[in-house]
Amino acid sequence: MRVILLGPPGAGKGTQAAGIVEKYSIPHISTGDIFRKNIKEGTALGTKAKDYMNKGLLVPDELVVEIVKDRLQEDDCKNGFLLDGFPRTVNQAEALNDSLGEMNVSLDKVINVDVDKEILIERAVGRRICKECGATFHVKFNPSKEEGICDQCAEKLYQRADDTEETVSKRIEVYLNQTQPLIDYYQDRNILVTIDGQQEIKKVFDEIVVALGA
Repeated sequence: MRVILLGPPGAGKGTQAAGIVEKYSIPHISTGDIFRKNIKEGTALGTKAKDYMNKGLLVPDELVVEIVKDRLQEDDCKNGFLLDGFPRTVNQAEALNDSLGEMNVSLDKVINVDVDKEILIERAVGRRICKECGATFHVKFNPSKEEGICDQCAEKLYQRADDTEETVSKRIEVYLNQTQPLIDYYQDRNILVTIDGQQEIKKVFDEIVVALGA
């Protein structure tokens, strides 16, 4: 099963990705993880990427694609993979398509988890995180038993500085503007399935499984 997972910040992609990876026994691949691994191991690709990042520059598409392609050729990807955070542009999507063609494989589906902007903002602004253990709560959807205190370790909860309505709104706008051409690209290729991410978590996952045909 070869899948790309799309969705704006706060859409619950992380939870769905974990379910997909477990059900289909495929690796969850994010570009951030690949970059960190290559840089930590000092690979040639990692060194190239680090040079750009140290200069405050975006890593070029060619290098990003090369790093992803290298990862997709590892043994654990033989039965498929879940790509998260890549591709981000149509150029990257086309390059990925070319790379997969060289490997004689193709994508099965692109899953787009769709959530209204207003709900994404509400989810983010109400989020509270434990400083000690990292547990996550929400003032409305998943409140702690005692306000401001973690259920698991009794330490104080905090709100991330960038979880303000203004910051979150901008973050979502940037995502939507960048991703719409990508959604159109995969829609034209008849492999995009949009899932309503405003449903219960299990319902979202069930619909993803149906979309994947297994």
